[in-house]
Amino acid sequence: MFKAFMSGVALTLAALLLAFKIGPAYMEYMTIQKTFRALAAEPSMKTATRSEFNNAWNARSGMDNIKAIGYSDIQVDKDGSGIVLSAEYTVRVPLFGNLSALMEFKPRSDQ
Repeated sequence: MFKAFMSGVALTLAALLLAFKIGPAYMEYMTIQKTFRALAAEPSMKTATRSEFNNAWNARSGMDNIKAIGYSDIQVDKDGSGIVLSAEYTVRVPLFGNLSALMEFKPRSDQ
């Protein structure tokens, strides 16, 4: 009975450790996705130059503390009368020892 309890505790601790390690990367991904949607929905961004977009991105990413990507990593595509923002990036999170988690993210403003 005690061994089963200790095994359960060990598995729970391992799951919590994993969640605390990779959780921030997923939170930043969701923040990037939210920022993409907000920028794509702004009427001024539909006719903005790349320089104006870069300034808007820098302002928003600074407020939201986005560090994973910069404005040069973002692709801006025209879609009808609007724009679609997208990016691709990877995050490597060391777990323990020589074991790491590699996560690939592809945020888009139209998803």
